[in-house]
Amino acid sequence: MNNRTLGFVLLSLSSLLLCTPAVVNAQWEPDRRLTFNDSSSYTSDNNAWCVAASGDTVHVVWFDYRISRSNSEIFYLRSLDGGVHWDSEVRLTYADTASTYPSIAVLDDFVYVVWSDYRNGIGNIYYKRSTDGGTSWEPDLRLSTTSSYNPCLAAEGSSIHVTWADSRNGRTIYYRRSTDRGLTWEPEVCISSTPGAWEPAVAASGGKVNAVWVDNTFFRIYLARSPDGGASWLTDTCLVYDSSGQRLCPTIAAFDSFVHIAWSDSRGGGDPHYTLIYYKRSTDGGASWGADTRLSGWPMASDPSLAVSGSNVHLVWHEVWTEGYLFGLYLCSTDNGASWPGGCVLTYDYTPQYSIAVSGSKIHLVWDDRRDGNNEIYYKRNPTGNSGVEVNTVSSPVSRYPFSVRPNPFTSFATLTGHEGDHFALYDISGRRVGTYKGDRIGEGLATGVYFLRSSDQTGKPLRVVKVR
Repeated sequence: MNNRTLGFVLLSLSSLLLCTPAVVNAQWEPDRRLTFNDSSSYTSDNNAWCVAASGDTVHVVWFDYRISRSNSEIFYLRSLDGGVHWDSEVRLTYADTASTYPSIAVLDDFVYVVWSDYRNGIGNIYYKRSTDGGTSWEPDLRLSTTSSYNPCLAAEGSSIHVTWADSRNGRTIYYRRSTDRGLTWEPEVCISSTPGAWEPAVAASGGKVNAVWVDNTFFRIYLARSPDGGASWLTDTCLVYDSSGQRLCPTIAAFDSFVHIAWSDSRGGGDPHYTLIYYKRSTDGGASWGADTRLSGWPMASDPSLAVSGSNVHLVWHEVWTEGYLFGLYLCSTDNGASWPGGCVLTYDYTPQYSIAVSGSKIHLVWDDRRDGNNEIYYKRNPTGNSGVEVNTVSSPVSRYPFSVRPNPFTSFATLTGHEGDHFALYDISGRRVGTYKGDRIGEGLATGVYFLRSSDQTGKPLRVVKVR
């Protein structure tokens, strides 16, 4: 690991708080595997939510290839007790061609799902709904007429809003809505003015609808806004642009007059693969926007997903750290996105596409994960993480032994290069001393977690190190 690499690791870690009882009201519970088959199962891209919750009912959708290696289908699963127990999975599509990338939304007992479907020889957007909380499902309904993909879904009151990327006119963003809970649908509307648009995401709140997407010609993020619930749309505008790097993977969430977006951004790095997570918000329903705010410190951070409830804004994404490790990271703002004081590492496995939802006091997370040899759907929750999250601050550690712990993160033990014969104390995140180690066996025998390393004579500030399984 070179100095630049470890420096970014320390910067990233120092911007995050760890999920302990002293930091938030409850911990995240262990990962739970939801699918068990020998085919690969996938969630959608970050801008389409694969989990939704209403009360204690949690709904999850994904697509997998168990029917045929060349024919993926949409599957559905629900929990009626807030994610503790899960019903049997339900197959939602029965086409002879691929059905992919679903998005789900729920309001009371109405559950809505959209996806990309190739039964007509080209990709089209299809839709179906349940009016009894997922117990039964109505027939499929085709929503788009030309080649289209990457649908995203939002619901508010009796209105449902769907966006997708469409091949007509050089790839543009189209929108369609229903005002009677998905029974009938108004005509398709193009809401983008320039070609090369993709990765749309949509949010609705307070009678206003906001949609964002990426322009893949210049990799800018554009916004289209409807102040009247989707009846009409203002001309789209460039919302995020920087002359260096690229912007990708926008996600959006809204509550009352607050609208939040987050995205991957490679500005200033020179390499489009070295991306950071940026965030910005509007306090007036999308009419005006604040400054871009950088939330991550380590390059190769991508695929954020947002959920909002009241003043609590929840954000997850994944990062690639040194030695090829992938981590899932979580941040929470309790003041409508004005500040982001802390968060935690959620997962230590291959977790590329998260989807997050909030209902009541509970936070729900789903993703696809390769730890089992093929992609499976995983779930975890924080049962009280949305009930007035309280966050403490931690000062950024600076070590008197900079850039010398190898590897960091580590699986078995780490070595403090140049100090193999010296002794060091290791502390857990509560400040409890967990052991003393020589510089050539740091962390050996410890459980997975984050620790602080300090010389045994207590000089210098601690260095943060991470042990993964």
